[in-house]
Amino acid sequence: MKIGSARAAAARWVDQYARPEPGFRGAYFSGSTVGLPDDAELPPTSDVDVVVVTAEDDPPAKPGKLRHHGALLEISYLPWSRLAPPDAVLASYHLAGSFRTDTVIDDPTGRLSALHARVSRDFDATPWVRRRCEDARRRIERGLAAIDTSAPFHEQVTSWLFPTGVTTHVLLVAALRNPTVRLRYLAAREVLAAHGRLDLYPELLGLLGCARLPAERVRRQLRELATTFDATAAVARTPFLFSSDITPAARPIAIDGSQALIDRGRHHEAVFWIIATFARCHTILATDAPETHQALTPPFRAALADLGIASTSDLLHRAEEVGRFLPRLWQTAEAITRASAR
Repeated sequence: MKIGSARAAAARWVDQYARPEPGFRGAYFSGSTVGLPDDAELPPTSDVDVVVVTAEDDPPAKPGKLRHHGALLEISYLPWSRLAPPDAVLASYHLAGSFRTDTVIDDPTGRLSALHARVSRDFDATPWVRRRCEDARRRIERGLAAIDTSAPFHEQVTSWLFPTGVTTHVLLVAALRNPTVRLRYLAAREVLAAHGRLDLYPELLGLLGCARLPAERVRRQLRELATTFDATAAVARTPFLFSSDITPAARPIAIDGSQALIDRGRHHEAVFWIIATFARCHTILATDAPETHQALTPPFRAALADLGIASTSDLLHRAEEVGRFLPRLWQTAEAITRASAR
């Protein structure tokens, strides 16, 4: 499917389901398709992110991934208060990139278009790029400091993994690139290569524990994850923020997308999302199917053992390593900012 066709399907979904809602204030595109031309192909391992803006400070749960007119969409809701004032958006590394180009789908108040005009004008200005890099760095520090050692181990893994993965976002933001989710390590590698700093990349992978992991180990991880994923999708009932990522509709992204990376010789870049999906599956299983959770825990533990992680103390040690790495990461981000911003 062409990206233009997928965007048209998204616009029809907004018009049919979002616009009639009383608090509707607009909608825009976000994520990895932002900035891509309409005639580009949308890979089957990607979706189109749509953000519905609402007047409600406590918006409804996001519908998540769904198919509409053949396109796989990822729908989420955002309170309008998160998009005001414009300077707050410019300083947010998660929000600013969506308004660098015209991503507006529907704008009954005109405020989204005005926000785009403001953000696009100053997006690549050095002070704002630095502030967004600082935003990403704070997310790393806050996240790693908040690991709850009393939580179930699969939740501890999630609490360690995602802040660790934000190290890639610091680099992507400095390079004016989209801070993508699943493909963050591949994108960070491209940035480092473009700026002559590929020597830093093994350190990024080392913080995950996969720098020397052979491809066959990652293939095994993915095979085990596929079994766990299918078992989880079949029994999931309790809603979680990530529930729509563990459904049959999302399987092409979680499983096929990881396989595509391995097939390209980028097995290290597949590890982050494999472990993230494993941990999310076990969060669901622990609630909705405890016996299945217990039965499928050994493959999850084996995947973590491949990364050198067997206990809470290992996670805390790895978190400390990330903290020690941050000054070198920041120096590299500063150099990339000087080369990319104005």
